[in-house]
Amino acid sequence: QVQLVESGGGLVQPGGSLRLSCAASGFTFGNYVMRWYRQAPGKERELVAVISGFGTTNYGDSVKGRFTISRDNAKNTVSLQMNSLKPEDTAVYYCNAQRGAIDYWGKGTLVTVSP
Repeated sequence: QVQLVESGGGLVQPGGSLRLSCAASGFTFGNYVMRWYRQAPGKERELVAVISGFGTTNYGDSVKGRFTISRDNAKNTVSLQMNSLKPEDTAVYYCNAQRGAIDYWGKGTLVTVSP
């Protein structure tokens, strides 16, 4: 049974930090590209960050220099360190695992950035 379970969301003030984690199970984690997406109310889902099985990373323009994606293939986890948070980072953040045509999604964790 495939599972992706996000955690670490919450309420944070502008300029603050949060660390999201995604625990994966039910598939060979190291063979999958892992991504974090987000979706703000009334907006389309947006790619935040991606990391290959080998650790190559890429980021959406809006988070470059503030967010860092990492993975631990031994623990089957992927994380997203978010610094210098802004109100516009408020969204539900989703973990995604992809290999070819196979695509798995978590249920999301809410991040709210507000004074």
